[in-house]
Amino acid sequence: MTPLEHPLLNLDPRSQWALLAVLVALMMLTRGQHFASLDALPSASWAVFFLAGVLVRPLWAFPALFGLALGLDAAAIGWAGVSDHCFTPAYAALVPAYGSLWLAGQWYARQHRDHLASLLPLALSAGSGALVCYLFSGGGFYFFSGREAAPSLSGFVPRVVEYLPRYVSSLSLYVGVAALVYALQLRLRPANTEASHP
Repeated sequence: MTPLEHPLLNLDPRSQWALLAVLVALMMLTRGQHFASLDALPSASWAVFFLAGVLVRPLWAFPALFGLALGLDAAAIGWAGVSDHCFTPAYAALVPAYGSLWLAGQWYARQHRDHLASLLPLALSAGSGALVCYLFSGGGFYFFSGREAAPSLSGFVPRVVEYLPRYVSSLSLYVGVAALVYALQLRLRPANTEASHP
């Protein structure tokens, strides 16, 4: 595998570990209703998978993050008394759902340039990843969980309209914050370089 051209894709292993640790902490603090949940913050799970796709190169990070999400959900159900309503065979649909966000993040990473014009591919990749993710996650639950008496396409479409905007807004919040942090460190980088070379 040849090195990727842009510095965003060539983060050293130490930086990738640090970013992965931040993403893990963010998921642990915001996912579901378990003991560590910050109720004031929306779930960052979709953003974690998208941003991991952008920033973390090792492929093992995806199954590790999925295992974390599964473990948090199981702990919430087993120890925190959260309802197991969503824990059905359709839960398996979260693998391609989160995988679509991961792949959308990887696609964006290859389009990224340190320029304002990168906001367009960022929005396109996050938006399309979110749509595909919801079709797998929401559609998987609606059609295969056994919780709906007579699932139909006409019954699913209103759910997309109702729930997708909420998920997209949460994803946009976290990805927007990450983009601002990245832009800020770009602005500060030349000052740091000049300060270290008098």
